Amino acid sequence: MPRRARLDAPGTLHHVMVRGIERRRIVNDVADRKNFVKRLAELCVDTKTRIYA
Repeated sequence: MPRRARLDAPGTLHHVMVRGIERRRIVNDVADRKNFVKRLAELCVDTKTRIYA
């Protein structure tokens, strides 16, 4: 049975977790982490999205 679609209403908070398949690492070193955070920050600016934690 498929999962129901998520609500996507203005002002709705979403709990988002980033984890690799089978709990594998998604970054390998400090440079990877910095690149990930930089790209995420750029995406948030472009989409007017806020990250609280």
